[in-house]
Amino acid sequence: MDLVQRVTKRAKNTKIAEFHPGDTVNVFVKIKEGEKERVQAYKGVVTKIQGAGASRSFTVRKMSSGVGVERTFPFVSPAVESVEVLTKGHVRRAKLYYLRELSGKAAKIESDIATNQSAE
Repeated sequence: MDLVQRVTKRAKNTKIAEFHPGDTVNVFVKIKEGEKERVQAYKGVVTKIQGAGASRSFTVRKMSSGVGVERTFPFVSPAVESVEVLTKGHVRRAKLYYLRELSGKAAKIESDIATNQSAE
């Protein structure tokens, strides 16, 4: 069991900033189209963080043409280049499933603008 803990502890993406559910983030994802590779930003609200160790993941929800789109990203995925925190949200839940039923201004989360701590 000690071997499993050592391997999962080593597998950590250092370019992912610390964030919590309710925060608005920019997730920079590597997209491969044929032989070309580019980085695309996925901006949305973190609705949940789940798992532990190497299987830890987070879900980001955004609105695209009036339709809510959720995408789950593993923390240790090579496809996730970096995560940038834009605003810190003030929420009282760990899983924000209630955002799925809300639309417009009702789906807004009270927030503060995040300071760029990685530059320090």
